Amino acid sequence: MSQYVIAIDQGTTSSRAIVFDHDGNIVSTGQLEHEQIFPKAGWVEHNATEIWNNTREVIGTALAQANLTRHDIVGVGITNQRETAVVWDKNTGVPVYNAIVWQDTRTQDIVDELAADGGVERFKSKVGLPLATYFSGTKIKWILDNVEGARAKAEAGDLLFGNTDSWVTWNLTGGPDGGVHITDVTNASRTLFMDLETLAWDDDILAVFGVPKSMMPAIKSSSEVYGHVHTSQLLREVPVAGILGDQQAATFGQAAFEAGEAKNTYGTGCFLIFNTGEEIVHSKNGLLTTLGYKLGDAKPHYALEGSIAVTGSLIQWLRDNIGMISSAPEVETLAAAVENNGGVYIVPAFSGLFAPYWRADARGAIVGLTRFVNKNHIARAALEATAFQTREVLDAVNADSGVDLTELKVDGGMVANDALMQFQADILGVPVIRPKVTETTALGAAYAAGLAVGFWNGLGELSSNWAEDKRWEPNMDSAERDRQMRLWKKAVTKSMDWVDEDVL
Repeated sequence: MSQYVIAIDQGTTSSRAIVFDHDGNIVSTGQLEHEQIFPKAGWVEHNATEIWNNTREVIGTALAQANLTRHDIVGVGITNQRETAVVWDKNTGVPVYNAIVWQDTRTQDIVDELAADGGVERFKSKVGLPLATYFSGTKIKWILDNVEGARAKAEAGDLLFGNTDSWVTWNLTGGPDGGVHITDVTNASRTLFMDLETLAWDDDILAVFGVPKSMMPAIKSSSEVYGHVHTSQLLREVPVAGILGDQQAATFGQAAFEAGEAKNTYGTGCFLIFNTGEEIVHSKNGLLTTLGYKLGDAKPHYALEGSIAVTGSLIQWLRDNIGMISSAPEVETLAAAVENNGGVYIVPAFSGLFAPYWRADARGAIVGLTRFVNKNHIARAALEATAFQTREVLDAVNADSGVDLTELKVDGGMVANDALMQFQADILGVPVIRPKVTETTALGAAYAAGLAVGFWNGLGELSSNWAEDKRWEPNMDSAERDRQMRLWKKAVTKSMDWVDEDVL
């Protein structure tokens, strides 16, 4: 009888379940989008109950599509949108507030308050992260400070916190009926609360934020059996055996297991991760120090990360907010109709600027407009914005590591866009390589679970599954590359210093 691993990919815009075979090939998929909730400018929320209900449904869809039952599945791996905070009542399983999404900027006042003593890098030497609205810690504090009765319940031990990996795992393993409240090191490293060296919650930082330790999930490795699916679920009694935050999962799925290897994922945002091995490297160039993975009792692997908030979501914005296109693939068609961007640059600082700038005061800008410009130029500029931002992050990685990357492995939804990938190679000046299986986020979670239950024997076996699908070679001359980057950097400066106290 054939056996398979199922990965749950709880992402920013949708939840998916993907069944993989032993060769790392996709057997079947279930997917459902969930509502994006924008109560105010800068606020982004999800309904955590909707996410859990969708997760259950997509598991059923994936199993039915392949005509499989729980008996065919040897393990469940989970990957998730990181930093998106859920706080819920452990007795009822009901969230006390919507999930606050990683893109949300409402906690800037909390960041400013905490940074008044020691600056935004106050905790960075210990947790690898600057104080920023991006991470889970400020979101938990906001919920406790602003949701009526939440702090009293938390201090009584009745509330639990988790990124969406913890939320899905807790529900999958029983919820109020014995659900397992855990997270893995990669997700824990995105909270502002985990000590990079001890891999434990830091009591002093929790106290500064006013977050009771009883809310926090137990920190586990990325690959071990955490518990089993509850008997009330379709996958009942199947071991839940792998958890990786989405960007670390994509790195794992790309088989970038060793120091010096890297990948870039093009999704809602863009995330470049550079594996630094067992060494903790503190960035001097605006990158984050984070956990790459930890397999069972083995030593952890660390990474440098360049996080870009808005890439694919810029294309969604053109579709949903502006109505310039009716489907995302139309952008490539429009962009191909012109030879260049017509002098237009789009800086999509919708949530401020993330790496390498970390400027909360920035907002989106379109610059270089003339009467010559049409929607084709704007479409092209929207695609190019992703490539320019990636180049800036890659420059920071090269500076921090002291070794220039000679190629870039890529994955995520936007890598199907040939025009973008070619421009990416051009503006980087190095080859860009797409693997045959581009669903590397889900694949990485499947790998972590499969290793824990013996479905795969080791990293060597996983590396042999990786295969190149397509390669883009740079063909832009260096003078033009330098000119484009100079103009891009000028455009970025125009997005800064926008937010004053009276800006909505």
